[in-house]
Amino acid sequence: MVKNYHHLTYDQRCQIYILKARGDSKSSIARSLNVHPSTIGRELKRNKGGKGYRYQQAHQSALLRRSFKARKKIDDKIRSIIEEKLLNQWSPVQISGWIKEHCNQYVSHQTIYSFIWKNKEEGGLLYKELRHQGKKYYKQGKGNSGRGCIPNRVDIDQRPAIVKEKIRLGDWEVDTIIGAEHKGVLVSIVERRSKLTKLVKVSHKTALEVGQAIIDQLTPIKAFVHTITSDNGKEFAFHEKVSTELSADFYFAKPYRSWERGLNEHTNGLIRQYFPKTKTLQNLSTEEIERVEKLLNNRPRKVLGFKTPLEVFDSLSGGMI
Repeated sequence: MVKNYHHLTYDQRCQIYILKARGDSKSSIARSLNVHPSTIGRELKRNKGGKGYRYQQAHQSALLRRSFKARKKIDDKIRSIIEEKLLNQWSPVQISGWIKEHCNQYVSHQTIYSFIWKNKEEGGLLYKELRHQGKKYYKQGKGNSGRGCIPNRVDIDQRPAIVKEKIRLGDWEVDTIIGAEHKGVLVSIVERRSKLTKLVKVSHKTALEVGQAIIDQLTPIKAFVHTITSDNGKEFAFHEKVSTELSADFYFAKPYRSWERGLNEHTNGLIRQYFPKTKTLQNLSTEEIERVEKLLNNRPRKVLGFKTPLEVFDSLSGGMI
């Protein structure tokens, strides 16, 4: 059975060249490659050069044509939007979704990546705004939980099932981010339904300071704090005080199961784009931290239908932030 139309590969063009050179007809070549005869006819017509059909030249011609079509999708208006959003560290997927929603135009994230790599070839720096700067990302095999003994620890198994569903506002995950040479500590707090993120710096990674930072950050929106989940670090040993002050239940993920706090782990990865592991954190200003928090909360998320965390939290809380 002949397959549906698809772009010919380099190997297939090699086969076309060999079969044509030995005198096979277009129909015969099509049968050998399991494609429609019109595909072969179109290939020989569009991608031949002055010396006839040669597979290397044909493949380069096809790639250039496809690249030109992709660039045509990005007019000056869309180009400006892409550059602006990249400079705010939006991902190509987020930009694609935003353009479709607000400009009634479809530009795939692959096309945006092609635009970024073309910019890089020309000496541009847009690729540096990508989260991993084009490097392949490898997920870590295990988390950093399981440290220390937490008095009166309540296991995640006892957490209400509704928390896992992410359908209500008010279920939070907390963690700490340590600077290079163990200098400086950030407490990251993220809400599971809206993905709203809160960041605060503490002087030391003690249970007293971390616990008070969580209380200070969440007290203004106490009505939307039902549960808090953390790993098993000793810095969360004052969980009972946090729970009492916020009238919320505090739970601990199982040791070596970082996926039970997957949102927090992912959010910390986003934060590391701005505060990498090679950077100490003790000299971070309040303005720097607030800037990153604002960028994350005003960035559209695919999981939120390309709405921002701030938009979702505001709509569900009645404008509490």
